[in-house]
Amino acid sequence: MTPTVKEFFDEPTNTYSYVVSDPATGKCAIVDSVLEYAANSGRTGLDGANAIVSHIRREGYEVEWILETHVHADHLSAAPYLKEQVGGKLAIGEQITIVQNTFGKLFNAGPEFKCDGSQFDVLLKEDQQFSIGAIQAKALHTPGHTPACMTFVIGDAGFVGDTLFMPDYGTARCDFPGGNAATLYESIQKIFALPDDTRLFMCHDYGAEGREGYLFETTVGAQKSHNIHIHEGISKEAFVEMRHARDAQLDLPKLILPSVQVNMRAGHMPPAEDNGTRYLKIPIDTV
Repeated sequence: MTPTVKEFFDEPTNTYSYVVSDPATGKCAIVDSVLEYAANSGRTGLDGANAIVSHIRREGYEVEWILETHVHADHLSAAPYLKEQVGGKLAIGEQITIVQNTFGKLFNAGPEFKCDGSQFDVLLKEDQQFSIGAIQAKALHTPGHTPACMTFVIGDAGFVGDTLFMPDYGTARCDFPGGNAATLYESIQKIFALPDDTRLFMCHDYGAEGREGYLFETTVGAQKSHNIHIHEGISKEAFVEMRHARDAQLDLPKLILPSVQVNMRAGHMPPAEDNGTRYLKIPIDTV
């Protein structure tokens, strides 16, 4: 029950994507892929996605799943391209419908945009079991950063999305629509209930003061002992107070507006207009 994990880092967005494979069967999953996006030109790029495709083909893997831990606000998903290239069922947590309703209204997406999660192949429920080859996996609903956040526990490895960062960096912000610091605290307790030697893989690392380079892997035990925001002994009240104060000082992610309106569509761009061009919307004086 120990999957092989290969990381891929997109430095412009500080995002880690993963290919998680069962060494016995060669079956695998892709977690939190990235489509490059240049905000100054509206151009997209596939370098990161193609690196994942090349790795899968080189290793001879068969893709069973393309997993999204949540609707990311800091990068665009490459899931549709990856599905076209290497297959796999695209899955996200079932609370995606809450996010779609919220942001569908913000972007005035219109009747063509369905807020029922139907853009995804599978909507995973709390504690839903699935597998990657012979390795058992489970979906944990870990909201607080967003209502739809999931942690995927695959064998002895957990993929936490934005819920946790490396211990020296802390925890996710909770000031997006539907976010809640008290809820995040309870969600992290679910992760802390896993065995201490469970490997945890981060979706982001921004570096931390006093350390060089980027990191992506830690353990439940290390988080419980050393996370600067939520180690053992930190009360819910203290955590919520810290999180509210910290979130009030944060700027919005640079790519939140393009990212959310693409990712709520399972990585698809909005439909082309009558001139054949696709457009992303920028709401003015709203966010």
